[in-house]
Amino acid sequence: MSLTVVGSIAYDGVKTPAGERERMLGGAATHFALAASFFDEVRVVGPVGDDFDEASWATLRTRGVNTDDVEHVAGGKTFFWKGVYSSNLNSRETLETDLNVFEHFDPKLSAGAQACDVLFLANIQPDLQYGVLQQCRSARFTALDSMDLWINIARESLERTIKAVDCLILNDEELEMLTGAPTTLAAANEILGWGLKAVVAKQGKYGAQLYTADGTFALPAYPLAAVADPTGAGDTFAGGFVGSIAAAGGEVTHDVLVRAMAYGTALASFNVEEFGTERVERLTGPEIDERIADLERMTALSGDAVALRG
Repeated sequence: MSLTVVGSIAYDGVKTPAGERERMLGGAATHFALAASFFDEVRVVGPVGDDFDEASWATLRTRGVNTDDVEHVAGGKTFFWKGVYSSNLNSRETLETDLNVFEHFDPKLSAGAQACDVLFLANIQPDLQYGVLQQCRSARFTALDSMDLWINIARESLERTIKAVDCLILNDEELEMLTGAPTTLAAANEILGWGLKAVVAKQGKYGAQLYTADGTFALPAYPLAAVADPTGAGDTFAGGFVGSIAAAGGEVTHDVLVRAMAYGTALASFNVEEFGTERVERLTGPEIDERIADLERMTALSGDAVALRG
């Protein structure tokens, strides 16, 4: 089995209350792939320029990530984003966005990437996402991320693409914007009616919620005393979530999705502890298992607690 991710590979410049990095490896496909690499063979699809150095290639290939489908655009520069976060990290201001080689990205997947068991479409133009879906018709499970920009300027294309996947991952405000529904639950139920198996609402430092035909599941974010850099946390969550589903194999049930929520939450919590990919690069399986066990303890009611209600 294999997992293919299509999206941005970038350099980021970030300033937070914890410090600053002028240039570090980032991008949605990068953060997703590093997280998902704990679970399955990952093929990453995206463009880079001449400035993509050997250290970045080495990081992208962490834990055996397959980069055969990374397109090196000769004479171009890699996508670059720069931003600064507020003191409480709840908001950020974009200072610079240079799409560079990403501006004309037209995903063309190899036979190996097309034969994936699971496909994740990171945030790119909806028509491009739909084109990738047409190349990966045998995928057992497909999921996508998007953003408010496409809701505002490409709604028809976005809705067509969403209706062609199994799972949508958006933040809660975007789900409500997409549907016009007054609550996240109402928005998720409407989207499930489009034929999806699952909707995940990301809620930043408050956690995430899962909606399926079998019910709703909410998981708080893993508690941390300090956060260095939230950049890429949502993509890392998606990597843990979708990677877990890929590793599970077979039918994607509500229980499989619930377990995937735990892995997404755990991976995202490591991502924000340091800048960029620094923490996830050297992360180990036992560390993830320990944090999953913590989440199980923190979210399970004990017998005594239940007895008090009797």
